[in-house]
Amino acid sequence: MLSSQRQSVSVWLHSLKYARQLRKYGNVHYVSKKMKYVILYLDQTEVENTVNKLETFHYVKDVSVSMRPFIKTEYQNAKPDKAKEYDYRMGL
Repeated sequence: MLSSQRQSVSVWLHSLKYARQLRKYGNVHYVSKKMKYVILYLDQTEVENTVNKLETFHYVKDVSVSMRPFIKTEYQNAKPDKAKEYDYRMGL
């Protein structure tokens, strides 16, 4: 069964030792060893409860939720102006 809507959550950790434990809360998409964060994908219906639970752990520094599902991606003026199009061809 596929989930209808997913949302990404960035979990900043004090230590990467605990990154594997986050697999039970969502789908781990990426782990940054240098900057010590994990990108999780969750169902939108579970995001609020899971974020509250993750913030209580001692090894979690910060949790931030992606706003991408709520941003409008349909643009009104898709074609560039003629003047800009000319500049792009000229290499300016």
